Amino acid sequence: MTLGFSVRELLPHARNSEKLKIGLCALGEDEWLQPEPDLVTRAAAFAARPEAIQLSDGAAAPAKELAALLGVSGGLLEAAGAHWEDMCLLTRRPEEDFYRLVGAAVAFPTDWRVADKMGLPLAAMHAPIHGYAEQLATGVDRFMAKLKPGALYGRSNWFVVDSSDLCHLPGARVLFAGVTPENAGRRLFARCERQTLRRLPQTGAILFTIGVYVEPLEALPADSVEWLAEAVQAIPPGERERRGIGAYLPALIGYADRRREELTD
Repeated sequence: MTLGFSVRELLPHARNSEKLKIGLCALGEDEWLQPEPDLVTRAAAFAARPEAIQLSDGAAAPAKELAALLGVSGGLLEAAGAHWEDMCLLTRRPEEDFYRLVGAAVAFPTDWRVADKMGLPLAAMHAPIHGYAEQLATGVDRFMAKLKPGALYGRSNWFVVDSSDLCHLPGARVLFAGVTPENAGRRLFARCERQTLRRLPQTGAILFTIGVYVEPLEALPADSVEWLAEAVQAIPPGERERRGIGAYLPALIGYADRRREELTD
């Protein structure tokens, strides 16, 4: 079973236990990027937030190599504008054994801004995620160091959010206000990130792509809703607080129960 390009296809590949896992699977070249991207929506997102595209000094060569790999002229802006996926470039300094973010074009972020992450090592980029340093940091750094050109890997990540916005930067608003088991189907959304990793052969930079897919719970089959309810309950306390899970968990469980009952009626 390989990664698909929709919420219901991506959920089964994502974390559904307390322990964090890299959860990578090998992909073929024809499985890499969304085959029918909505480039109008993407262009509008970049036009609204030009700060979403940033490139560090010295990162022009990987950006140019990326564009050439994708068959477009230019650099990071043109590469990311020609496909659905957000694109991040990571490189390793000669004196260091870890990778840093040196370029990013992120039209559809999930609670982070490019300016806050530029230049940071992977561990620092993921510092807000509870358990990352203890459970994943060493394994991720080791995988990145060993990744060979030509190899292509993917994984899935999920969130429950209260908006269908592809750019999820909620700011100061109150999250999940007024969500109940009765309205959760239309007020809660499953948000999946389809993430891929590959090494660029000439510069050695690593490309990390993020394809975002969002659907209201009412549009998902009952088994997907039940999967989400179980996965949310497996998230440990610190990460629950960071994601605001306590504000919607009773509504999600109640909604999942209602969907299950509908199947048995």
